[in-house]
This record gives sequence, C-alpha cells and structure tokens, in this order.
Amino acid sequence: MNKRSDISTTILADILKHAGKHIVLPAYKSSVVVTDKADGSIVTETDLSCQNYIQSELAKLDSNIAFLGEEMTEEEQLSCLRNSIGSYWCLDPLDGTSNFATNLPGFALSLALIENGLVEQACIYDPVRNELFTATRGSGAQLNGVVITASKETVLSNAVGYIDFKRLERDTSIKLATDRFYRSQRNLGSCALEWAWLAAGRGQFIIHGGEKVWDFSAGSLIAAEAGCFTGDFNGRPLFPDAGLSSPILAACSGPIHESLKLQLSE
Repeated sequence: MNKRSDISTTILADILKHAGKHIVLPAYKSSVVVTDKADGSIVTETDLSCQNYIQSELAKLDSNIAFLGEEMTEEEQLSCLRNSIGSYWCLDPLDGTSNFATNLPGFALSLALIENGLVEQACIYDPVRNELFTATRGSGAQLNGVVITASKETVLSNAVGYIDFKRLERDTSIKLATDRFYRSQRNLGSCALEWAWLAAGRGQFIIHGGEKVWDFSAGSLIAAEAGCFTGDFNGRPLFPDAGLSSPILAACSGPIHESLKLQLSE
C-alpha cells in the first residue's frame, strides 16, 4: 500500500484537471438534464460521470484507500466515515452544480485524502478559470504552483465574507443581514471556490450553516495552509472527528475569527 507521500498532489491534480477539461467543460452551457435529490439539491449526468472517472483513477493509485463521494448514498457515505481504517478519499466531483446547470461560471472539482482523521492532501480545480489550488499538510498552499497566503486583514468592519444565509438559523440570518459589523458579503454557490478564494486572499471569512464533509475537506486544508483559522461556530476543529456535515466558521486572521465567534454567540 502506498503511503501518502507516494501519492503527490501533482498526480491528484492531473486527474482533476483531466475530468474538468474533458468531462465538465464540454458539457458546460449545453442542454443539462437535472435530477432532484432527496435533500433538495440537484445532480446532473456530469456530476455522475466525473465521480465515476475520478473514483476509477484513484483506485488505480491504491485500491486499499476507501472512497467517499457526494454522489453516493448517505448510507454509503456514513459507512465510509465510520468504518474506513487509516485513510479515505473525499470527493465532490462538481461543487456548484446549480451554477453549472444555470450557466453560471462558478463551480469546481474538489478532492482530499484523509489519513488517521486528518486531511493530508487537497486539490480544488476551477476548470473555467484553469485555476488549481493545492495543499499538503505542513507544506503550505499553492495556486497553479505559486504559494498563496490569506488576507492580512484583522479588522472585522473591513472584511468581506462569504455567507450562506439559506442554511443558517433564522435569528442568525437576521443578525448577519441587519447588523453591519462587516463590510460586505457574497455567496458564490460553490463551497470549494469560497474556501479556495479565502485561501488566496479574495475575501476574509466564511460563515455557513451546514457544509457536507466533501464541501469542506479539501478547502479547509488549503485555507489552513494559507494561514486561515478554520472550525465550526464554536471554533472546534473540523477534523479529526468530522461528521457528514458541520457548520463552518473560517477567517483569514485570528482577530477576525475571534470577532466572528463573539458575534455568533450573542
């Protein structure tokens, strides 16, 4: 069985880039067949084709590493989280499916390798912009091979954040929408891109009421390696005890992270 160090982010990146360029982009802006899932989200044939291709390629690298993908059943996903020993892949084959199906250029492929409860390798690929975000635990984060660091902003009132109001509790949504303690907010419709852009200094924080593990696994490592503070609303780390979903609070700096924790606790 290969060790993590034997499977470089370059190999993983090549798999994601191939899927992005040869499966996702050819289908983009074409007639997309959309199917509703039980949780209210949607899936397309492109999601399924991407997952099948990437899962097959990962199995060639090491068939002993378990696999968790968005387009598996919830029972299969939970079984992987509970029973995988040592390591597993965590894949979102097309994060931002609603954007993709609506011809909005905001989607990405996201892959992480989790070992002993911690994310060790991470890749996020944006095929529209040909931007590849990568990280290896302890080795920093990169965008197309160039080291990236998070914004140095420390004042919350100067910060622009990514906020997903739809998944927040009503009182929290009202507070965030009416109390102007930050400069402005955005929602890209792709958790992976929000994590990657936070890491690259294109924003100062993320607030999300409930991301799935495939939404945050790769992005949380890339952001952390770029200098961000990541966790749930109470500041607890997302790993090693990751569940199927978690609220997300991430920020470019300690002062902004602490300020947001205080705001969310009031």
